[in-house]
Amino acid sequence: MSGAGKTGVRVAPGGVLGILGGGQLGRMLALAAAELGIESHVYCPDPASPAFGIAARHTCAPYEDEARLAAFAADVDAVTYEFENIPARTAAILSAARPVLPAVGALETTADRLTEKTFIRSLGIGTAEFRAVDSHADLASAVGALGRPAVLKTRRFGYDGKGQTLIRPGHDLSEALARMGGQPAILEAFVPFAAEVSVIAVRSDNGSVRTYDLVENEHHEHILDRSVVPSRFAALVEERARSIAAAIIAALDYVGVLAVEMFVTESHDVLVNEIAPRVHNSGHWTQDACVVSQFENHVRAVCGWPLGSTERHSDAVMTNLIGDDVNAWLALASEPRAALHLYGKNEARAGRKMGHVTRLSPRSR
Repeated sequence: MSGAGKTGVRVAPGGVLGILGGGQLGRMLALAAAELGIESHVYCPDPASPAFGIAARHTCAPYEDEARLAAFAADVDAVTYEFENIPARTAAILSAARPVLPAVGALETTADRLTEKTFIRSLGIGTAEFRAVDSHADLASAVGALGRPAVLKTRRFGYDGKGQTLIRPGHDLSEALARMGGQPAILEAFVPFAAEVSVIAVRSDNGSVRTYDLVENEHHEHILDRSVVPSRFAALVEERARSIAAAIIAALDYVGVLAVEMFVTESHDVLVNEIAPRVHNSGHWTQDACVVSQFENHVRAVCGWPLGSTERHSDAVMTNLIGDDVNAWLALASEPRAALHLYGKNEARAGRKMGHVTRLSPRSR
C-alpha cells in the first residue's frame, strides 16, 4: 500500500519496521505491527530470540557487525528498539541510513542515572536526593549527606535490581562500592514510599501526547510481580503522575512510548524513580484492558501514524510468569476473564520472564 513519505508516514501498510532486540518486547512489537499490516525485521545477536518466530524476517548478528547492520538498514523503512542499551556505533550507523525512533538523544539522557535525574530535576520534577559516586571518599561523603539507608546504583545498565545495593546502618562502604565492579555510581536517598507506580506515555511527531492510566506495581526480589489498574490513589495523585510523564516525554522531544516509574510517598507526593525509553513491563496490561495497547501505539508513533486511544475499558491485574510459574499455563488458560501471553522461550530459569497473565474485571472507575 502506498502513502509513506506523503503525509509524514514513515512506514505504511506493507512496509517494514526494523526492531533492534529480539526479546519479548520485540516479539510483542512485531505482533502489534503485524496487526497494522506492517512487516517486522528483527536484529539481535541471540539465536534463541523469541521475536524471531514472529517477525517476517530476522538477522542474527552482533550489534558491532557493520556490514550486517547496513544490510538490515537497507531492508527496512524505519528502526525502533526494545531495549535502551544500544551501542553508540550501532545507533550512528543506522541513523545515517534510516530514521531511528525514539531518537538516540533520548537514550543519551536516560542511559546514565546521574544525567537522567539531573534532567528530571531541571524540569522542576522531584526525585530522591542523589550524589555522584566515583570513589570511596565520594561514597563516604554522600552517605554522610543523605544518611542510611541509601541505595547505591551503577550509573549505567542494571535492571530488575541488578547493579544496585542497599546500604543500611553498619554496612561496610568498601564492600558496597566493590559490588559496583568499578563502574561510576550514584547514591540515592531511600524513599519511604506508600507505593511504586508508573505511567506509560506516548508521543507523536506533531507533539501530541497521550498517557495511560496510573498503574500500581508490586515487586518481588526486585522483579515486577504484579501491575494493578486502577491504582488505589485519588484523582489528584493520578493527574500529577500523568502530567509528570507528559512533561518528561515532551521535554525529550520523544517519539514513541516511554515509561516513567515513580514513588508515591506517604504524604502523596510523587517522585520520579526512573525513565525507561521503550515499551515497558508495567504497560503489558494495556494489551487486554485498553482500546489500543502500548505496543500498537509505539508502532503507530514511530511509523508516523496517528496515535490510538489510551482509554481503559476494564480493570486489570497483570501478573508476570517468572521461571517455573509458566508451568501453570494450562490452568491459567482455563481461567475465565484471564488473558494468557507466553513468550516462546525454550527454557524456564529462575528470574526469567516467561510470560504474563492479565486478569480483567468490569471497569470500577
